[in-house]
Amino acid sequence: MNGYFPGVHVPGLQVQALSSSGLVLRDIHQPAAQPWWPPAPGWWLLLAVVLVVAALATAWGLRRRRRRVAAARLFDQRSAAAQTPAARIAVISELLRRAARIGDPLADRLQGDAWLEFLDGDRSRASPAHRPFSQGPGRVLLEGGFRRVMDADDADTLLPIARKRYLELMAARR
Repeated sequence: MNGYFPGVHVPGLQVQALSSSGLVLRDIHQPAAQPWWPPAPGWWLLLAVVLVVAALATAWGLRRRRRRVAAARLFDQRSAAAQTPAARIAVISELLRRAARIGDPLADRLQGDAWLEFLDGDRSRASPAHRPFSQGPGRVLLEGGFRRVMDADDADTLLPIARKRYLELMAARR
C-alpha cells in the first residue's frame, strides 16, 4: 500500500509509517513586514505627479502675480504722467476701455450709461451707493476727458475706483 495515495498499490514500494510523535512540527511563521523604505513604484509615481502639479501651480501663481503687478505699474505710470486732471481722466478712460476688451471684445464700443454700467460690473444690480461708476464719482468718465478745465478732486476721487476696476478687468480670462 502506498502512503501517498491510499488504496493504490505500487509493486516494490515499501512505505514506512511514521508516528505522529516522530514528526517535527513547527509553528507557522508570518513573512517579514515590508520595509517602509524604499517605497513601491506606485508611490514614486504619485510623488512625481504631486511635484509636477505643485510646480505648475507655483509657476501659474507667479505668472499671474507678475501680470497683476505689471498692470498696476502701467496704470500708475500712465495716470501719473498726465499733466492735467482732464488728461488724467482721459488716460484712465483709455486704460479702462483697453482692459474691458480682454473680457468682452465689444465692451470698448459701449457709450454713455451703458459703458458706466459695464464698469459697475455685477454691482449694477446693487443699490445706488454700490455703483461707483454709474451713480458715483465714476460719472466723470463720460465727459471729463473732453473738458478743458476739470476739478483735480474729481480726478483724484476717480483714481482709486478706476484702478481697482482696471485690475479686475485685466485679471479676466481671455
